[in-house]
Amino acid sequence: MTFERSPRIAVGPAPDERLVRAVTNGGGVPCDLGDAPDALIWTDGPDSFPDSLPLSVRWVQLPAAGVERWLSEGIIRANPQVTWTSAAGAYSAAVAEHALMLLLAGVRSLPAHLAATSWTPEAFYPTLGTLRGSTVGIIGAGGIGRALIPMLAALGAHALAVTRSGRPVPGAVETYPVERIDEIWPLADHFVVAAPSTTETEQLVGAAELAAMKPTAWVINVARGRLVDTDALVDALSQGSIAGAGLDVTDPEPLPDGHPLWSLPNAMITPHDSNPPAVRLPAYVDHVVENVTRFASGLDLVAAIDPSAGY
Repeated sequence: MTFERSPRIAVGPAPDERLVRAVTNGGGVPCDLGDAPDALIWTDGPDSFPDSLPLSVRWVQLPAAGVERWLSEGIIRANPQVTWTSAAGAYSAAVAEHALMLLLAGVRSLPAHLAATSWTPEAFYPTLGTLRGSTVGIIGAGGIGRALIPMLAALGAHALAVTRSGRPVPGAVETYPVERIDEIWPLADHFVVAAPSTTETEQLVGAAELAAMKPTAWVINVARGRLVDTDALVDALSQGSIAGAGLDVTDPEPLPDGHPLWSLPNAMITPHDSNPPAVRLPAYVDHVVENVTRFASGLDLVAAIDPSAGY
């Protein structure tokens, strides 16, 4: 779609000055949702989304990278005339950094060090490792995985990537299509789960997958909790069949008080804060500027949502 004028773009449900400026910086004209906008930059979740959109709206930008609720609640399919975009890719660097932090902490036995109350270095020697020379399987090498690969390379680690298509991912030693994912579990030393949440990826990492991993493997999940079978993970951690897990997301979420994962010494939990507010909004602003610029120029938008794929 091309414009003979600057596109009119609403920001809502509550206008945010930084996003309004982003609309202007991208070549759009800020307006209210009731003033027949060409597009809508959304700042909230699906619960507050309007029951109907003005017929003039041709594009909606969502603030989240994961859009499973928008799909499951039928909001996107209820507006087939609209091009929907997510924030996929906008937060990749921050989340990849968090994943690397969890992985390094696990490999270097940081939880055990933090729990120690006496100077006993020999107690840590059996579990202390390094990422240098190791192979990390990246399950879902989209924006987060692609941002993580050079971070791993800087530490001397290699990446095996799994994607839906199997097309080569830059920097990965090898890329596997999802149909060959079973090959990767015994090959890699550690795993980072960064795939989108869809019906096909639910409990992608279960008892069989955990059993196929090396006993020294750490599993890091920065995607959605439902991609990992929590009960199977608790069993694997309790039995020591894998070295540990670093989870920024859990199933259920929030993780209830008293859940076994809280007390397992080889489980690290962060409360879904890999993309904190101080980092999130500036990244979203940059993403909005990019897509408004593309929208005004008639170019393909970044992170267009494919309802049939689930992301």
